[in-house]
Amino acid sequence: MREGSHTSPVGAPQGAITPLLRTDDRALRRSYAVSGQRGFTLIEMVIVITMLGAMLALGGVFIVQPSEAYEDVARRARLVDVAETAMMRMTRETRMALPNSVRIGANGTRYALEFLATSTGGRYRQQVDDTGAGDPLDRTLAADSFDVLGGLQGAVTPGMQLVIYNTGDAGLDAYNGDNVAPITAVGAASLSFDKGAAPAFPAHSPQARFYVVTGPVSFVCDAASGTLRRYAGYPIQAAQPISDAALGGGGVLLAANVENCGAATFAYNDGGGSRNGLVTFRLTITEDGERVSLLQQAHVLNIP
Repeated sequence: MREGSHTSPVGAPQGAITPLLRTDDRALRRSYAVSGQRGFTLIEMVIVITMLGAMLALGGVFIVQPSEAYEDVARRARLVDVAETAMMRMTRETRMALPNSVRIGANGTRYALEFLATSTGGRYRQQVDDTGAGDPLDRTLAADSFDVLGGLQGAVTPGMQLVIYNTGDAGLDAYNGDNVAPITAVGAASLSFDKGAAPAFPAHSPQARFYVVTGPVSFVCDAASGTLRRYAGYPIQAAQPISDAALGGGGVLLAANVENCGAATFAYNDGGGSRNGLVTFRLTITEDGERVSLLQQAHVLNIP
């Protein structure tokens, strides 16, 4: 073969020249093909935006609405919990009221229920036993001690008030101090008292009952501030105290956002001389348009 001649592939006509493709030529053609497919058309962008909008709309249905429903349920549960806790507190304490000591009053926008809270009670000895033993109560004295039949139950400390035969009538009203004497000494089965003036108690209880009072308690619903508060630690007063000044302070907040404080918030039926009275509480709590109303009743023992 002479230098400079070309060899034709098998089957090609003699003398035909076949061009040779270099490797860099193929790479260049591929790069042209790829570069021609880059970017999005306007129609593709519109389609993508439309699909994203549809997905967001579906998300609002399946995510936002359930979230709002959850918030609504949580708010209602919170309102019920606040109202129910306040109701249970008032009911539990009112059941421990001294017989015939529940009273209701109003002053402007404030409506109050007050009672004298007791820690315990029992029966006192009225006379000596058959052998002449025992220490009976002498109600005609200013100071005395007596046996507690069956032993003393509950927590009693000096300074608490001994009350006997509270009917709420004139001469037998604990709020007026008629039948109240401070306790001076406490034994396992005895109590001592000193009223400072005789007689300590105007009358005996027909069942020889006595009660130990820790002090007055008030629940006040204020329509102006929309609050329900509990007050304690203030002295026993003949006229029912309702203002913060008369109650000795701001009290303890039981519920906020209280609606419809009024004459119907507290109601009391003394039972007309029967064994029990009936206290009714009505409470409405509101928040962000939600409203929860509860009614609770409590029986109070009115046997003096």
